[in-house]
Amino acid sequence: MTHDTDASAAEPDGSTDDAAQGEPPPATPPTATPVRKRPKPGERRVQILQTLASMLELPGADRVTTAALAAKLDVSEAALYRHFASKAQMFEGLIEFIENSVFTLVNQIHERETQPVVQVQKMLTVLLQFAEKNPGMARVMVGDALVFENDRLLTRMNQFFERFESQLRQSLRGRAEEAGSTTPTVDANAQASVLTSFAVGRLQRFARSGFKRSPVEHLDAALRMLAS
Repeated sequence: MTHDTDASAAEPDGSTDDAAQGEPPPATPPTATPVRKRPKPGERRVQILQTLASMLELPGADRVTTAALAAKLDVSEAALYRHFASKAQMFEGLIEFIENSVFTLVNQIHERETQPVVQVQKMLTVLLQFAEKNPGMARVMVGDALVFENDRLLTRMNQFFERFESQLRQSLRGRAEEAGSTTPTVDANAQASVLTSFAVGRLQRFARSGFKRSPVEHLDAALRMLAS
């Protein structure tokens, strides 16, 4: 006659003792995969522009495509266009950053410095120092990064230098008047043109040397010759 299993062999909860029967202990639950934190509004736009600028610093970066930019950011191209209507708009974001950064400093110089010569020298210095600290932006400033892009970008960058030259003329006219010039406007226009061309030439050399030739190389000596 067959007997039922002794109830005393079971655990109080009705289950058998797995350890006693040689069963392995339960596996440890896998660690949860961390959820990617979503950027705050505006953060992704800044991240896109920063990445674009950094890619422009790379050797041989003749043209940065949206596909390459999206791959660098590990997002889809469609994700880029949720923040910018076009690639041209991305470059406009870089140009706006250049404008705001440089002209904020230029305005501060005009407010704080009373000597026209000092104003001119400091304006040229901050322009070239900005480019040295932001090599990718330097390629935008001289137009190298804009060759295959929308024409309006080159136009806007040209307007940047026209505005910068106008700021130089303002200071140089005051200097010419102090020196007793009979044609202060003519003198200021001519010298501002020369100094702007000097600055653009330094930026082009910096960009086309692969950022090896510093735009502020021997700058003090150059400014003594050109703007003293």
